[in-house]
Amino acid sequence: MAKIKYVIKRNGATVAFSRSRIVNAIFRAAVSVGGRDKKTAEKLADQVIETLESQCHSKQYPNVENIQDVVEKTLIEAGHAKVAKHYILYREERTRRRQKENPLTEQRSAYIPWAKMWKTLDWAVDHELNTVQKLNQRVEKGEIKEVIAESEAAYEEDIASVSVLIEERKEEVRLAIVAGPSSSGKTTTTNKIAHRLGKLGMQFVELNLDNYYFDLEMHPKDEFGDYDFESPQALDIDLINQHLHKLLAGDQVLMPFYDFKTGKRHPNQTPMKLKKGDIILIDSLYGLYPPLTDGITDSKVRLYIEPLLQLKDEHGKYVRWTDIRLMRRMLRDAIHRAYDYEKTLTHWHYVRSSETRNIIPYSGSADFIINSGMPYELALYKPKLFDGFAEWVEKYKDDPLRQDAYERATRIFNLLQTISPHPDDSLVPQDSVIREFIGGLKIG
Repeated sequence: MAKIKYVIKRNGATVAFSRSRIVNAIFRAAVSVGGRDKKTAEKLADQVIETLESQCHSKQYPNVENIQDVVEKTLIEAGHAKVAKHYILYREERTRRRQKENPLTEQRSAYIPWAKMWKTLDWAVDHELNTVQKLNQRVEKGEIKEVIAESEAAYEEDIASVSVLIEERKEEVRLAIVAGPSSSGKTTTTNKIAHRLGKLGMQFVELNLDNYYFDLEMHPKDEFGDYDFESPQALDIDLINQHLHKLLAGDQVLMPFYDFKTGKRHPNQTPMKLKKGDIILIDSLYGLYPPLTDGITDSKVRLYIEPLLQLKDEHGKYVRWTDIRLMRRMLRDAIHRAYDYEKTLTHWHYVRSSETRNIIPYSGSADFIINSGMPYELALYKPKLFDGFAEWVEKYKDDPLRQDAYERATRIFNLLQTISPHPDDSLVPQDSVIREFIGGLKIG
C-alpha cells in the first residue's frame, strides 16, 4: 500500500492519491506509440511511487509536477525512450494550453470551415434563425413546423450535393468515408447517402470499424478510470489499413468480430470480398485519420460532418457546436447504452480531448463538409435536459475534479434558460438526423 495519501493539484486543491492514474498515464503514452503491455505500465507506476515515497517526508504531499517529473525520469531510465518522448510532448502541450488565455487559437482557426460557415450563416439570416431571440420568436408564434421544414431542407440539400459529387466519380470511387466528431450525425448521413445512390444502382458495402477495437483490457483509461474508446489507438489501425488494401485489390478478407458484452475481439470471423462496382462505405470518428487509409489515394471520397449552427445567444456569442453534440449524445446514450445523462457529461472532457487531436485537425482534407445543425433542436432538448443541467451546476461547482463538467453544465444551463421550449417532437421527420438522438429514426 502506498504511503502517499494525497496529491496537490495545480490549483492548490488537495486530492486523494491514486496509483491507477499513474498507471493509466503511462499506458496511454505507451498505446500512442504502439505499446499494449499493461503489466509493464503497472510495474513502472510502482517504481514511480517508490521514488516519490523516498522523496517525500511524513505529512509532505507531492504535487502534480513532482509526479510527472518522476514519471519522465522513470521511463527514460527504464529504457522506454519512445514512450517517454510522447509523455513529455503531451505534457508540454498541456502546459502551453494552460499558459495561454485562448489556447491553440491560431492553430485551430485553420481547421474552421469558413466558407461553409458563411453559407450557413447567410441561410440563418435569411430564415430569421441567426439569434436565440429570433428562434424564440418563431417558436412562440407557432412556426415550429415551418422552422423544422426549412432546417431539414437545408440538410437535405447537402446530402443531394454529396450524392452528385459521388455519382460524378462513380467510375473511380471505391471507398466513401463519412467522418466527424461524436454525435455529429454520421450514421444518418451515411445511410441517407447510401440510400439515395442505391436508387441509382450504386452498391455500398459497409466496413464496420467497431469490430477492429482491441480487447478491452488493452484499452488505455482516462484519469477517472474510464476506458478510452475515443482515440484512434483504441482501434487496430494497421489491420484496418491492411484489409482495405486487400479488398480494393479484389482479395477476400476475414473480418474480426468485437463482442462489446465481453470486451473481446474474435479474429477471422466474417469473409468479405467486393463485387464489381462495390464501394466500401466507412462511417467512423477517425475516417480522416491519415494512417487509416495510408496508401489509398484517388479511389476515395472523404466527407466531414459537423453541426455548424450559426446561432448567437443573448450576449452575442455563437452557440458552441460541442455543446450541441454533448446534448445529442446524452439523449442517444440514454436510449442505446442505458447511460444516464450525467455519465455522458462527466466523460465528455475525454471525448473533446481526443477529437481536438485526432479528428478536427484532419477536417480540411475532406472533399465536402456537411452541416447537420438544426436550429430547432435546442427547443426540443430544453424540456428533456434543462433540469439535469441545473442540478449539475450546483453539484460540481465546488468539486476540483469535475471543473470541466461544471463549466460545460454552466454554459449549457445558461443557454437553455434563454430558449423557448417545444416539448412535442412528433413534427420531426422520421428520417431526420435529429431522430438519431431522440429516437424513432427510419430511413427508406
